[in-house]
Amino acid sequence: MTHIEKIGPATLHLGDCRDTLASLPESSVDSIVADAPYELDFMGRAWDRTGIAFDVVMWKAALRVLKPGGHLLAFSHARTYHRMTCAIEDAGFEIRDQIMWIYGSGFPKSRNLQGEREGWGTALKPAHEPIVMARKPLIGTVAANVESHGTGAINIDGCRVPTDEALRAGAGVIPMRHDPEVPRGRAGEASATERYVDRGTTDFAATPGPRGGDARGRWPANVMHDGSDEVVAAFPAAPGQQGDLKSHANCRQSPNGIFGGMRPALDHPARKDSGTAARFFYCAKASKADRDSGMEAFEPKAFVAFQTANGTSGKASSISEGRDTQHCNTHPTVKPTDLMRWLVRLVTPPGGLVLDPFMGSGSTGRAAMLEGFEFIGCELTAEYLPIAAARIKAAQDEANEASRQGNLFIGSAA
Repeated sequence: MTHIEKIGPATLHLGDCRDTLASLPESSVDSIVADAPYELDFMGRAWDRTGIAFDVVMWKAALRVLKPGGHLLAFSHARTYHRMTCAIEDAGFEIRDQIMWIYGSGFPKSRNLQGEREGWGTALKPAHEPIVMARKPLIGTVAANVESHGTGAINIDGCRVPTDEALRAGAGVIPMRHDPEVPRGRAGEASATERYVDRGTTDFAATPGPRGGDARGRWPANVMHDGSDEVVAAFPAAPGQQGDLKSHANCRQSPNGIFGGMRPALDHPARKDSGTAARFFYCAKASKADRDSGMEAFEPKAFVAFQTANGTSGKASSISEGRDTQHCNTHPTVKPTDLMRWLVRLVTPPGGLVLDPFMGSGSTGRAAMLEGFEFIGCELTAEYLPIAAARIKAAQDEANEASRQGNLFIGSAA
């Protein structure tokens, strides 16, 4: 029997997630977002050596409670990702993608050799964690599944990468020839679907609408980063298009005459954006306040942060090495709330229910509250449940206050 705690639309279970999964109705959950154990025996922690992340039976139980077309996102480690992903696939999920979370706070835990082999070691610096994206098989088409269950698709527009740039040609929309700041749509042009159906040829034509992007932001990618100086500097410089493309008034002839003439190329004013390629990807910055949010009543304790990628060496990461650091939240692997908000928003329909079988200190639950979702979390270790509860309650209070302020604004405007 598990201990259950209710916090608004969140239900927290203390105990083995397999017991909780067995108690949930079939096809009742909209998404699963989890920071699963990496199975590295991290710092000798019991919860990181149970083998549950590789347990096909557990993932089958998760599949049972997920709605048809529902998505699963689960973090892992570079050394053990393959084993977890195989277990998820063997349970019946479809593997859809891999998302990379890139960060700059890792610290190399290498055994450095001496003497003639000085300069040689045993490990690289950890700088990424892979996230598997999987989906429960659809019933019928994507459109039919979404219509019936609300699941099966991902929230592209809700997860676009914010930018102040005027997106156009290749990154956004095609500008009007006389005014590069005014986007031009593609109404009236043949769509990819129509071309394929009508001619039975390869799907080359573009769908009507913005070409390659949207004024609301860049298309979300399967790479995210923490915005640290070290990570941003690793991306190459990527200035926008350097010159105007114009004077394409003449019809272009095929060199061999087989395909006939092609219409003139479109003019494109130069994009004047600049910076590194890091700006093309979502950035979720971690903050010190985020870790301890809602934990004002807790006693701060000496804390040494470790990256899970560091294995069992016992050395501190670069974010706490040599520092007198104290935190109320003593969980060693806290994910940034902004990162988790982006992930739950990507795969959860509006008002949906998010499940996290490995809740830890509650970052997924915080994200669910702030995004307006319901939440079910499971945590095996008793010392982390009050931490998760406090952080999730703080997020729920924050969401309620934001809603109240919004209602007041709407009322005053009326």
